[in-house]
Amino acid sequence: MKEKTHPDYHKITVVMTDGSSFETKSTWGKEGATLRLDIDPKTHPAWTGVRQSVDRGGRVQRFKDRFGMTGSAEGGVGAGTKSSGAKPEATPAKGAAKKK
Repeated sequence: MKEKTHPDYHKITVVMTDGSSFETKSTWGKEGATLRLDIDPKTHPAWTGVRQSVDRGGRVQRFKDRFGMTGSAEGGVGAGTKSSGAKPEATPAKGAAKKK
């Protein structure tokens, strides 16, 4: 096996978002380094199953302002565009009897 082909594997401390910490081995950083997490399994929706909307820097509001989405029933995709005035045909409910 070739010498010096593998990275240094050493102990580091990982600090979770709630302040708790644990020691593990990693190739990240140097021996004794501290890795502080922004997102971890205790808070991330992929693991918790709880969805939360995080708006960092007003990005959602800027998007809504740019595309004219006000959050009302009339707003949304295509809001502010001219329509032909034609109403879409009503679709029958599931299981409704068909006319002959």
